[in-house]
Amino acid sequence: MLKRGIRKWDLVFLIINSVIGAGIFGLPAKAFALSGPYSLLAFGVCAVVMLVLILVFMEVSSRFDKTGGPYLYIKEAFGAMPAFAVGWVLMLTRLFSYATLINLLVIYMAFFSPIFQEEWMRILLIVGITAVLTGINLLGIKDSTRTTNILTIAKLLPLALFIVVGLFFLNQEAFDFSSPPPMPEFANTALLLIFAFGGFEAGLVISGEVENPRKNLPFALMTGALIITVFYVLIQVVAIGTLPDLATSDKPLADAASRVMGYGGGLFITIGAIVSILGTLNVQILSGSRLPFALSESQQFPKMFSFIHPRFRTPSVAVLFFAFLIIIVATVWDFMGSLAISVIARLLIYLLVCGALIRLRKSQPEADYYKVKFGIPLAIAGIAATIWLLSSTQIEEITDMALWTALGFVIYGAHKIFSKK
Repeated sequence: MLKRGIRKWDLVFLIINSVIGAGIFGLPAKAFALSGPYSLLAFGVCAVVMLVLILVFMEVSSRFDKTGGPYLYIKEAFGAMPAFAVGWVLMLTRLFSYATLINLLVIYMAFFSPIFQEEWMRILLIVGITAVLTGINLLGIKDSTRTTNILTIAKLLPLALFIVVGLFFLNQEAFDFSSPPPMPEFANTALLLIFAFGGFEAGLVISGEVENPRKNLPFALMTGALIITVFYVLIQVVAIGTLPDLATSDKPLADAASRVMGYGGGLFITIGAIVSILGTLNVQILSGSRLPFALSESQQFPKMFSFIHPRFRTPSVAVLFFAFLIIIVATVWDFMGSLAISVIARLLIYLLVCGALIRLRKSQPEADYYKVKFGIPLAIAGIAATIWLLSSTQIEEITDMALWTALGFVIYGAHKIFSKK
């Protein structure tokens, strides 16, 4: 049995850390390039959509206290096959999110030296950082959450300084709302920003290691969401108001800080970005490695993945397996390529969990859980919002997602065949 070593505020920090990681250090420029000042509205739209989804997750998650998160929700609501699909897709979000984050970390490292733009250095950093974080996650949940708490505080301090100082240097002319962007571009902006707002489900996957999850999960989700939204909107305001060439910047926050506070400011934000990304990478390994474990416990993955280390009480085989996949994906896909797959996978999970709320309310009306007011209308709104966002995806991205999902079912089928022999 896994150890319940994650307390209430540990979980709040973990959720903040899993969401504020890399997206906010790279996406302000991408969003501004698509929608200009209306990217602020796109941030607002995403915040509302994510609030709806978080309310849905608050209710559904309160029904469960085991490791697995959305995988368990879908299994209870719709059965084994849909649950496997969600478990596999959820693991893909962790894999491709990790690839996105660590490639952006390499981009920010180029602030110090051009050598970090070399391909061999990129691969070396991916392998080295992944090895260190894997070691931390093998040692135990206490070490992992302690690392997460430290990195969360370390990432919020430079972002808070960036906001406080930047608000005094805003150029009012940069906020010109006279030319709205075309709706397809605005929808694409909102789709990209889902990556920046997503990731809160990482705290749900590890429910089996959370103290009193039925009480602490709803609190942590709402507290984390409010803190994240305030930071994101203010960061975009400062980025727009202080960086004239925001649309073409690879390191928008570092470049904006350099303009306002000089080289020292850029250096401070760059270090903050690196620390922030490292913290989120740690969470990705922590939550992602629990998915093979949960699938194995449900007899949908080989039994070896449910092995728990006798001393550290961690799913060591699942951690090592996930780290191996991470290195492959992160070295093959770049920042934007891995981001697109991660966002699509995440939206599919959100859509299905909204459906699970409706199903579970009807099939288990007497269950003991945290009941959200207007839960079914909120779930329907969440389904509509995710379909709208998915409608702006490209055919190449859908094809990649379909191929990865098919690979999961091949593994599932092979396991079922060989497990019967």
